Amino acid sequence: MTTIKTRKPTGAVPWPLVLVEGPEKTGKSWALAEFTVSKRVGQSYWLDLGEGAADEYAAIEGADYLVLEHDGTWRDIHGQVAAVRQEAQRAHDAGEKPVVLLIDSMSAEWDMLKDWVGSRARQSNYAKKQLKDDPDAEIKPAMNLWNDANDRHNRLMHMLMTFPGIVVVTARGKMVASLDKNGRPIPNEKEYKVEGHKNLAFDVSAWVRLSRDEAPKIVGIRSVNHGLRPGVDKAKPAPQFTLDWLIFDALQCDPKTAKVRELQALDSTPDPASAQAPQQSQSAADRFGSTQQPNSPKVTASGLSESARAADSIKALGELWGQVKLLPEPEREAVYNLIRELKADMTALAQHAEAS
Repeated sequence: MTTIKTRKPTGAVPWPLVLVEGPEKTGKSWALAEFTVSKRVGQSYWLDLGEGAADEYAAIEGADYLVLEHDGTWRDIHGQVAAVRQEAQRAHDAGEKPVVLLIDSMSAEWDMLKDWVGSRARQSNYAKKQLKDDPDAEIKPAMNLWNDANDRHNRLMHMLMTFPGIVVVTARGKMVASLDKNGRPIPNEKEYKVEGHKNLAFDVSAWVRLSRDEAPKIVGIRSVNHGLRPGVDKAKPAPQFTLDWLIFDALQCDPKTAKVRELQALDSTPDPASAQAPQQSQSAADRFGSTQQPNSPKVTASGLSESARAADSIKALGELWGQVKLLPEPEREAVYNLIRELKADMTALAQHAEAS
């Protein structure tokens, strides 16, 4: 029988993850640079993804931040974020002012992952045959490729949501044509859309919209002190908006008591096929043995992919690699590619950890 496990909630304001979005030329990058002037923050790091404003805005009086260099690959970008996260933890443990991570922008991050999906789709054997006959043929990426892109984004977001310091990200936003359930434009109807992963606004703790014609608006905020009631309160104009005001005054984030958000990773590992199987801990490879016994679970592409995403070491990924050959040939390539990418990400993180 399972016993009840509980703890008392702390009531502490967690470290914030803030989204600043809006149309072009509304001051999103400026707001990031301006925030580094604050005397209430420690070292700030600027990760430029497709915007190119980091160098120029250092000329703002008092702006103080370091630009993170990367080679444009996902592994290096992911590794730089992991390295800053580690430095933020060190600073917090030492009682220093909070480290700030600025990412400009998350729209470019998702565009990068979408391009990665499209490129992989065109490299598949099926696509190569189609493109041989028609170089301009439309190639629709399979769902497993989108799952891989979502997995990459989610792993990055988990680092940002559990960052032991302050994170501010930007994104582009604009009015677009409304779509029906089949993805077709609805005549004469438009809606505002944040350009980025569909869950970006869900994952942040505060959401700010900038405009060229109106005062900044607090669209959504997770706060006991300045909450917005869904369906009751409209977005609140904030003429006095600065990130310093939002984080330390509105959210009342106190670096001395702030906590990392409690996010327990959810285990998506498939259950054993037989309820009578021994109740013992198994590695990812144990669940998909190299020789399939009559009562052993069937090896499937989705099962291996889930186990690969749940793997916590390069060794576990290596054990899964040998099981991919049991899949039908058309399904092997996608799983092999997923394991390669996960292994590369783990290797990059390990290298950054050793270097720091």
